[in-house]
Amino acid sequence: MAAASAAATLRPALPQGPEQRASSLLCTPKHRVAASGRRSLSFAARASLNSGGKVSIPKQWYNLVADLPVKPPPPLHPQTHQPLHPSDLSPLFPDELIRQELTDERFVDIPQEVIDVYELWRPTPLIRARRLEKLLGTPAKIYYKYEGTSPAGSHKPNTAVPQAWYNAAAGVKNVVTETGAGQWGSALSFASSLFGLSCEVWQVRASFEQKPYRRLMMETWGAKVHPSPSEVTEAGRAILAADPASPGSLGMAISEAVEVAATDADTKYCLGSVLNHVLLHQTVIGEECLEQLAALGEAPPDVVIGCTGGGSNFGGLAFPFMREKLAGRMSPEFRAVEPAACPTLTKGVYAYDFGDTAGLTPLMKMHTLGHGFVPDPIHAGGLRYHGMAPLISHVYELGFMDAVAIQQTECFQAALQFARTEGIIPAPEPAHAIAAAIREALECKKTGEEKVILMAMCGHGHFDLASYEKYMRGDMVDLSHPADKLEASLAAVPKI
Repeated sequence: MAAASAAATLRPALPQGPEQRASSLLCTPKHRVAASGRRSLSFAARASLNSGGKVSIPKQWYNLVADLPVKPPPPLHPQTHQPLHPSDLSPLFPDELIRQELTDERFVDIPQEVIDVYELWRPTPLIRARRLEKLLGTPAKIYYKYEGTSPAGSHKPNTAVPQAWYNAAAGVKNVVTETGAGQWGSALSFASSLFGLSCEVWQVRASFEQKPYRRLMMETWGAKVHPSPSEVTEAGRAILAADPASPGSLGMAISEAVEVAATDADTKYCLGSVLNHVLLHQTVIGEECLEQLAALGEAPPDVVIGCTGGGSNFGGLAFPFMREKLAGRMSPEFRAVEPAACPTLTKGVYAYDFGDTAGLTPLMKMHTLGHGFVPDPIHAGGLRYHGMAPLISHVYELGFMDAVAIQQTECFQAALQFARTEGIIPAPEPAHAIAAAIREALECKKTGEEKVILMAMCGHGHFDLASYEKYMRGDMVDLSHPADKLEASLAAVPKI
């Protein structure tokens, strides 16, 4: 289904009511709460940069499922292959997060305790990349929503804070998780320290070795960190027995964390991407951005770009704009950018698969390279995941968005251009979005189109400088997905 026809199908079905957004982008939605005056002037000034005035922290998260013309396929029980019952998730998540995972409600209220923590860094700045535009000689306007002002340096605390709060409110004492580059592990460690939770993290071994300061960051906030695969779990020991030199993968690390949570009644599991409730929490990004563009008097974006590993960063920015497009109030294109070495959307199959390597998680209908796929150890560690968020996969199948895979050397070249014009050193993950935005801007230079390009700059690269050094020395090489390796992995996808 083409995006335009799908949008036309949906428009009459949108319910009318007090929670529907105003028909003009320039109107401020009612589901907002004014930012607290307790926030320091430095944060407020930075958040207002290029926004044309004071913006507010959203009071509700937005759930795209409510507005889709075709609902996404349900997750399935891994043994029975029947639709998952909420009780099936109880060993892993507290009740409120299970409810959010399965809800069809359009908006979910953000607890005040969560908003109080958000005020440490939100609203985050929307900045126009004028110097990058000048370097490229493009007539396009490039805006980036910068999430690197959070304590952990990325967008990840947007969901880490509510996940930690809901677990603490339910009386949970311990949380476990996986992390790739370390952004998510850092965010959950930070959030756990605020709410008195013990936190244990399995970090993909390649990133554990490449990024020691991420591990130290997690440990500073009180977390215990293991390289994955580890000798701590049965899943990890089995992987190491088969391949003692395994670089690890997010799928392996998920298996280890899930195993611990499922076998310990006092422990719950937290996930930094992929699941619906995670993408739900991240929509504070797009909701703020809508308000910031309105305050600027800027036209709606022509294209919205974000990197995708599991999908939370892209969905957090794109979903509120997708709602506006489905309602006929704007018409941007949506572009997900993934690494050529882990091309889940562009080369994967849309099928039910496990979210982890060992097959412990529910089966989810998603774009997948196969749960046994082990991506090469590229420097964008947070994008090395075999699957894609089921909701983003579903939206992609509906034709509401497109995707492109880019090699890491082009991404680092784009990151250097960005750093040397805008001053911010990007993490390798959003460097993918920057590379795609530069492609779009240069195309506008050819055509003369004055497009508005909006991209997600989901985190800084202060702990990724070793990767930059490798690129600048000329030692970085492009890595792809070997066809035989991918074919073997896809052969193991369950037949549902």
